[in-house]
Amino acid sequence: MNILTDDIKKLIRKLAIPAIVGTLFQTLYNVVDTFFAGKISPEALSALSKSFPVYFIIIATSIGVTVAGTSLIGNSIGEKNEKNSIFYFSHIIYFALIISVFITFLGLNFSDDIFILMGSTDRVTELGLEYTDIIFYGSILFILVVAINSLLHAEGDTKTYRNVLILSFLINIILNPILIFGFMFVPALGIKGIGISTLVAQFIAFMIILFKVLKNERLKKISREYLLPKLYYFKNIFFQSMPIIVSICGYSIAAGIIFTYVGMSGEYATAGYGAGTRIEQVVLLPILGINTAIITIIAQNYGAKNYNRVKETYIGAIQYSLLIMITCSILVFVFSNHITSFFSNDQTVIEYGGKYLEISAFVLSAYPVFFLSNGCFMALKKSEFAMISNLFRNVLNPILVFYFAKLYNASFEEFFWIWVVINWVFSISYFLFTFNYLRLKLQETRAVFNP
Repeated sequence: MNILTDDIKKLIRKLAIPAIVGTLFQTLYNVVDTFFAGKISPEALSALSKSFPVYFIIIATSIGVTVAGTSLIGNSIGEKNEKNSIFYFSHIIYFALIISVFITFLGLNFSDDIFILMGSTDRVTELGLEYTDIIFYGSILFILVVAINSLLHAEGDTKTYRNVLILSFLINIILNPILIFGFMFVPALGIKGIGISTLVAQFIAFMIILFKVLKNERLKKISREYLLPKLYYFKNIFFQSMPIIVSICGYSIAAGIIFTYVGMSGEYATAGYGAGTRIEQVVLLPILGINTAIITIIAQNYGAKNYNRVKETYIGAIQYSLLIMITCSILVFVFSNHITSFFSNDQTVIEYGGKYLEISAFVLSAYPVFFLSNGCFMALKKSEFAMISNLFRNVLNPILVFYFAKLYNASFEEFFWIWVVINWVFSISYFLFTFNYLRLKLQETRAVFNP
């Protein structure tokens, strides 16, 4: 496989499919956790749902680290600068270690405040903290895994991470019922068991990825020189990753705003909405896989100054994604109630979750533009554009939705219809901006495009 010369659409498929499968099993973590939380109690399901914006800071950091590592290492590979690729790899590890300490501190000290701000009951807050405290203690594992794997992704290897995620999922699904409900000499740990099983699976993932990377040909050239911290590489990693981390953390604001409004309809509405979002995560998997693929393709081709292939990759990815999401939207709309019933036996929870999914089906096709445009700009080392778009979508959009919902005293359903309209306006605008950037800005660097 040659990322610089092979057919773009074939490359997207070849890189995206393993990434999609891997991301599927990563997402099934959350689906399985949600399923078992629903078996504990509606309060536990609500607590797990509300924990997502709390520990999303770990997810945001992981995304920032892996994108920074993949794009900077990928650019170096495209430029045939082996020295820089190794330096960036060693420094992304240092960066991951440093930032994970900071994340752990924030999570353990301020999580309870976020639960309270979302209007959680004392019991839901208590259950949520039992889960998030465990996750934050293991945040270093989440971040180190993606940092180490960034080298493999930059080289175009998405299969290793896929295999690791499949194995981790299987471990998680085995441990979850044992630790939650107890088995033989193992006590019933409730929602704590969900957190512990996740950390065990992450530790195994870390060990496998580490073993694989240590056998990498590039690392055979490593010497003491590459291990000495250099400000230049830290600076580039920081400015590539932090806009992504900060902006994606804005999702916590969005989730907090949504949970606050939804919570006005009660904890069962929150549980239903939380179950619905887990389905959304599954539906969006192909897009996330395609995004992983285009970051690798665009990063290497941009480093090699193959600017025509950059635009071709972006447009091809958008076409694939729209076809997939239109199909998924139809399925979600038709089977909304049946899907939600998988997570809960409570009829009220099912009804709220079904209503949310029916409305969500009308906005799913707008999401590919957001993810793929961000991926494109990250690979081009223009993460500030991704940051601005994330702030618009994750902060401004929810604020506007909340404002209009309060203004018109919107119901649960009306709130999300407002969400649909505002997100479509944003997505169309963002596509036009990205397309014109590729057409005009890259022309200024003497790239030849066909507008």
